[in-house]
Amino acid sequence: MAAMERHEHTRAARPGRVVDDHPGLPRPRRLWAIIAISFGTSLLVIDGAIPNVALPTIARDLGVSESAVTNVVTVYQLVLVMLLLPFSSLGDRMGHRRLYQRGQALFMLASAACFFADNFVILLGLRALQGIGAAMALSVSAAMLRQIYPATRLGTGMGINSVIVASSAALAPTLGGYIVGHLPWQTVFVAAAPMAVISLLLGRALPDPEPRDQPLQWRSASLSALTMLLLVGGVQLATHDALGWGVAAFALGVVALLALIRREKRREAPVFPVDLLARPVIGLSALANFASFIAAGALMLGLPFRLENGMGYAPQTVGMLLLPFPLTMLVVSPLAGWASDRIAATKLGVTGMGVAIVGLLLLATMPDQPGEWGIAWRLSLTAMGFGLFFSPNSRLLIGRAPRDRAAAAGGLLSTARLFGQTMAAVVIGIVLASGLGLGPTPLYVSCALAVVAALASVARFTQRDSAANG
Repeated sequence: MAAMERHEHTRAARPGRVVDDHPGLPRPRRLWAIIAISFGTSLLVIDGAIPNVALPTIARDLGVSESAVTNVVTVYQLVLVMLLLPFSSLGDRMGHRRLYQRGQALFMLASAACFFADNFVILLGLRALQGIGAAMALSVSAAMLRQIYPATRLGTGMGINSVIVASSAALAPTLGGYIVGHLPWQTVFVAAAPMAVISLLLGRALPDPEPRDQPLQWRSASLSALTMLLLVGGVQLATHDALGWGVAAFALGVVALLALIRREKRREAPVFPVDLLARPVIGLSALANFASFIAAGALMLGLPFRLENGMGYAPQTVGMLLLPFPLTMLVVSPLAGWASDRIAATKLGVTGMGVAIVGLLLLATMPDQPGEWGIAWRLSLTAMGFGLFFSPNSRLLIGRAPRDRAAAAGGLLSTARLFGQTMAAVVIGIVLASGLGLGPTPLYVSCALAVVAALASVARFTQRDSAANG
């Protein structure tokens, strides 16, 4: 590990290497920009996740089946993952701040319109508009974080952002449950509107680098969106009793992906960032990010089945038993981000994945009745490992991209996260369908994926990247 740390920090000092010494925004503008982007991030996370709690009520009120109402979530996620990379490219052309604020405004207007939705098809259309707005904002948010913070404090910024995301995700179900219990279900879609107003009012403090004079790449953007539609849509079809259609769509998605890669290799600033993925430090970081999100998602999706159906805990108790994971992440993630400004990301990341692997193995091998404390400390240990990994790995992926490709790197990071979360649901669905969901199998699967993330983190330092250091 010591050798890796020296390697990571000394490569930037070699002759011919470009050291990122960006000073960030001056104070107090930096503080206002942090507040603005924090409220904007919280808005998108809360308004994106809060409808989950209202799904049963929406199904009853609009007269649709429980399986059909899940499209309220599926449509949003699908549109979001389809458009992240195309909007990242568009943001470089029209300006990051302009695209970010327009996305927020569209998201806020679509959320307000949801308050008047009394038809399921109209609601799905408005959720698609929310997805478009969220994709516009999220596609450039990481690039703006890199502009807000000095290069030497980017890890701290990523850690703070992870706290905003985690705390907003934790608040969403509680807030949604209260609203559904006391107000019309449509209110869940406008609950976070004040955050949008605050973020937009403070938006002038956000960084806005000069737009790049480049042509619109409509064909590449369309092919990128189609590829993600087929890949993610195929995965979701396969998990909703349409295995044949899902496999066919996914296969077409693979063909479209190969065609997209071939097309984008010829471009200087490709929509699908093949230029970034070709750099070992970024490509392997993206792979590690993808594997780690599947691992964490599979853990949090699979463990409730074992606790409730395998160990006999009541649903409300299961919710409390899972609480140590997000609470630990809230503490560890910002500390890991702060530490990644001072300690090599690989040293933190590999250590974190090692801790996570140990925690997952302890969860997999725990006795049939470990008790609440026995579950809590094992889950907290696992969360500590993931928390040590996420912020430093994200910092490395964003920070090592060329500055004029920061938006593309941010889109790649968000796409890997969303696609990883989708694949986690697929993995758990397969395990449950095979009859192995109530035992330790889901945890062993998570453990294997954590090993992949750790190996990818180590492997990037065995490669030499002529264009970027890592």
